[in-house]
This record gives sequence, C-alpha cells and structure tokens, in this order.
Amino acid sequence: MKAVVQERFGPPDSLRLRDVDRPRAGAGQVLVRVRVRAAAVNPYDWHMLRGDPYAARLLGGTGLTRPKARVAGIDAAGVVESVGADVRGLSPGDPVLGFCPGAFAEYACTSARLLAPVPSDLTFEQAAALPMGAVTALRGIRTVGRVRSGQRVLVNGAGGGVGTFAVQIAALLEAEVTGVCSAGNADLVRSLGAAHVLDYARDDFTDGRERYDVVLDNVGNHPLGRLRRALTPAGVLVANGGGSPGRVFGAIGATLKVAAVNAVTRQSLRPIIPTTPDGPAHEDLLAVAALVENGQLTPAVGRTFALADAAEAVRHVEEGHARGKTVITVS
Repeated sequence: MKAVVQERFGPPDSLRLRDVDRPRAGAGQVLVRVRVRAAAVNPYDWHMLRGDPYAARLLGGTGLTRPKARVAGIDAAGVVESVGADVRGLSPGDPVLGFCPGAFAEYACTSARLLAPVPSDLTFEQAAALPMGAVTALRGIRTVGRVRSGQRVLVNGAGGGVGTFAVQIAALLEAEVTGVCSAGNADLVRSLGAAHVLDYARDDFTDGRERYDVVLDNVGNHPLGRLRRALTPAGVLVANGGGSPGRVFGAIGATLKVAAVNAVTRQSLRPIIPTTPDGPAHEDLLAVAALVENGQLTPAVGRTFALADAAEAVRHVEEGHARGKTVITVS
C-alpha cells in the first residue's frame, strides 16, 4: 500500500511516499480502509515529525533518536475493511471516523474504541476533520472551561482547526463568543456563531479593556501574565497553546507554568489534557459525531491535499495560518 513515511526527525520535507506492507487487524482492532478517503493534518503531526519538544523524546512520547511511529498521521475517515477478534458493533463496509495511528496511508489499524460512525450527509473529508480538532474543542469549552449560558467567552485562534469547532460549541451553549483570528477569517468565524471578531494583527485582547469569563487560547502567542488580564477576577483560562518548532520544553513547560500560577491565583488556569492516540475519550468522539448528526456542529474544511503532497500539507499547518481543518485526500 501507499503510505507517507518518516524515517527520521526533521522538517516536513523529510516525509516520503513509500510502498509498505498493509497493516493487519489484531484482537480488539479494526482495519480501516482509507483508499479514496481522507486524513486530517494537526499540529500534533508536525510535533511528532520533528520530535518536538525535545523533552517529549525523553518522556517517550515521540521516540528518542528516531520517530516511534514510522507512518505519519492520526485523524482519519474511511471504510472498515476487516475486524479483529472480539470486536462488536463494527462490520466491513461501515463508514467510520476516528483516531488511526498511521492515517497518512491507504490503510490504518486502530482500536474499535477509537472510532465512531460517520454522520449522515458528511463527506469523508469533513469526517476526517472531526476527531482531534472537535474533541479538543469540546473538552476545552465544555469539560475544562465549563462554559455556561450568558458567559463571555473568547477563543484565540478562532479560525483554525480547534477554534472553528470551539466557536460553534460555545455559541451552542448560549455564550457570547468573541473570536480572535486573521482578517481573512473574520467572515468564517462570524458565520460559525461569534458575536464579535477581533483581528489579531490590529486588536490586542490582552490589553485589559475587555474581560472574559472564559478564554480558550489555541495559539500560545501571549505571556501568561497578559492572558490573565483578559480574564474576569474569577475567570477561567483554558490553555491549548501551540508553540514553535525546536522548543526544548514547549507545551510541557507552559503546562507546568500554568499549574504553578494556578495554585496562587483566584482565577482558574487549566490546560487541556492532550488528545493523543493513547488516550482520547470515546465518549467525546461519540458526542462530537452526535452534534454533527443533529446539525449543531459543522466541520470547516480549508485546504485539501493529495497523499503525495502530505509534506506540503504538514508545512501549511505548521506555519500556523491554516483556515479551518487541513485535509489529505487519500486515493
């Protein structure tokens, strides 16, 4: 089968399209066929590709000297090809979406608990956009932020993969949503439910003039002290900050700092527990699919790339200015 392979840590150009053996479904696993289907690109992917931050290598998250996962990708949508022993509720031919390590390939193996049915009337490209982005947004807004009706909520990075879902979920909970994004994404963010839109190039939401009950920071481009200025005295900061390649501690250091400051302030500073292949909540994935099925959540797919152009797709996301979700069509 065709797969996008990474043999070493490095920039997106180190990705190569190769012929590799097709994976086999073991006990409790499902083989998902993604031929002429889709996989989404996340910041997670370039972190894994670069082995970034370096501290993650020592903790075993990425591999120490070379990538732990040879085939890139995690979010996928496709059709069940075959099921392993002891799998119930899934059959060959079922359209599914979910967390599939090695998603940048024609086939990928994963556990049945990491999959959900594809909502009706959704394309595979739209379905692939859901897992990591929508689950992270749901956790950030509902689980960690505990957003309630009438609250003022700000989403930094509202035009990106997580932000486009977060704006919709906060609006669904009847919050007054302010989205921070580029001028080019302003109309998109408004259409998703934002009552107010700030241009990050012109407006500084951390200047203290406006205060919010909940701030979801998907970008990590402001110091923690300034982010706190955007909160009410009892406000909640939900940290999902990105970061640049080549950081030693990256999000790990930021998370530790958030925890330390949280211990001495009335405000609540909370990180999102990362959504990874080892620990996504099946209930969250099903909840996201149900919201889409009920017409309450819509994936915003930006650019699409062919499997052979996976390196360009990862570079596009790494640059930090992607509109909605970036998707690879596998054919």
